[in-house]
Amino acid sequence: MQEEVFSNASQTSPAPQPVEAIIRAEKVEKFYQQPSQNRIQVISATDLSIVPGEIVALLGPSGSGKSTMLRMLSGLSQPTAGQVYWHEHPIAKAEINVSIVFQSFALFPWLTVQENVEAPLIARGVDPEERRERSLKMLDTVGLDGFEAAYPKELSGGMKQRVGFARALVVEPEVLFMDEPFSALDVLTAENLRSELLELWANKTMPTKAVFIVTHNIEEAVLLADRIVVLGRNPGHIRTDFRVQLAQPRDRKSEPFTQLVDYIYKVLTKPDVAPAEAPTAGPRVRDQRQMHYQMLPHARPGGLAGLLEFLIDKGGKDDIYRLADDLGFEIDDLFPIVDAAQLLGFLTVEEGDAAITPAGAEFANSEILRQKELFRDAAVENVLLLRQIRRALESKSDHSVPEDFFLDMLDEQFSEEECQRQMDTAIAWGRYAELLDYDAGRRRFVLPDLAEDEEASTEEAQ
Repeated sequence: MQEEVFSNASQTSPAPQPVEAIIRAEKVEKFYQQPSQNRIQVISATDLSIVPGEIVALLGPSGSGKSTMLRMLSGLSQPTAGQVYWHEHPIAKAEINVSIVFQSFALFPWLTVQENVEAPLIARGVDPEERRERSLKMLDTVGLDGFEAAYPKELSGGMKQRVGFARALVVEPEVLFMDEPFSALDVLTAENLRSELLELWANKTMPTKAVFIVTHNIEEAVLLADRIVVLGRNPGHIRTDFRVQLAQPRDRKSEPFTQLVDYIYKVLTKPDVAPAEAPTAGPRVRDQRQMHYQMLPHARPGGLAGLLEFLIDKGGKDDIYRLADDLGFEIDDLFPIVDAAQLLGFLTVEEGDAAITPAGAEFANSEILRQKELFRDAAVENVLLLRQIRRALESKSDHSVPEDFFLDMLDEQFSEEECQRQMDTAIAWGRYAELLDYDAGRRRFVLPDLAEDEEASTEEAQ
C-alpha cells in the first residue's frame, strides 16, 4: 500500500505537464551580500512551476524561505539570481494577474465589507456599477450576503477571512496565492473554511486557474493539495515535490492519508537524509549542515525536559504529529524542541516517530542538579559553539572572553539577526548547564565561579 501511495513521492520534480505553466521559476535564488564578501543564502537555485488546474501546497520548517518563495513567484519580490516567468515572459515586464490572501486579515477598518472587496477594483479603474455587481456576487459566493454594510470590527475571525477571500477573488486572478490563511483562526472555523475552499474549487465557482498555498500544517496540505512541495532550510531548497494520489474528498483517518502525513513528517524531521529513491540533485550551494557551526534550535532546556517527560509517559516513543496534537502545539512550535533534543542525543526521530534515548530517559528522570550535569556533558560533546566558548574561558588568564569574538565567527555563516539569535540560545543553554556566565553590561563571557566571586567582591565593597 505504501509504495502505491508514494509512487511519485520521491521525485524532485513533477511529471512533465502537457500545458504551459502560468508561472515558472528557473534557478531562482535569494541571498544577501555581506561586507566580508560572503553571502547569506536564503534560497538556493530552485526550479518550480505553477500550472492550471492544480492546488499547490508549499511546506517547510520555519526559516526555510516559504514566504520568500511566495513573494518571488507572485512578483512582490525579485530573485537575486535566476528568473521568474509569467506565461514565459519575465514577470517583471509582464502584466500579471494574481491575488494574495494573507495570514492577517489585512482589512481596511474604516471601510465596509463591500468597500473592502471593491478596493482592488478601484485600483484597477473598474467603473462603479461593475464594481458593485462583481463585489456583491463574490460576497454571495463566500457566504457573506447580507453583511455588505458591516465594518470589520463587527465580524468574527472567520468572516474577516471570508472578506479577504472575496477581495482576492473579485479581480478574477489566474493564480490565487495564500500565505498561511487559516493559521489565525480557531480549529473549527479553519476546518469550515478549508471545506468551503475545496467546494468552490471543485465546483469551479472560484474565478481562478491555480492556487498556491503556503502552510506549516501537514494535514492541511494533504487535505487540500493536488501537489505538495517540501522545502529544506539553510538554505531553502526543494527536498521533494510530488502529486497527491488521493481522490477528493479525503479521509483523515484512512491509511493512505496517514501514510502520506507520516512520509512528509519524515522528510521534515530528517533533514540530513535524502527522501527515499530521490534522483541525484544538480549542483547546490553549500548548506548549513556542511558549515562549521550547527544552527542551534531556539528551544529552552525546560522545554526539552517537558518533552522528554511527556515521551516517558507515552512509553518512550510516539508519533510527532500525535505529540503536537496532544500538547496543543503547532508543529512548527514543536520542531525546535525536537531538533534540540536530537542535537543533544536525548531522542531520535525515524519515520516521523520520536523515540527517547537512554541518555534522554536519564535526563527526564533525574533531579534538577543531575539534569544540569547531563545537559552540560551533552552540550560540550555536541555543540561546537558552547565547546569553543568554554575552552576559551578556561584558557584565558582572566577567564573572560568578549561576545563579539564569537559573533564575528558566526557572521561568516548567518545573517546579523540570526547571529544574535544563535548567541542568545547559546547563552541560555550555557547558563543552564553552568558552562558559562554572561556579563550583559560588558558583553563578555565569564566562568561561572569567577562571576560569583566578582559579585561577592562588589557586595563587600558596598
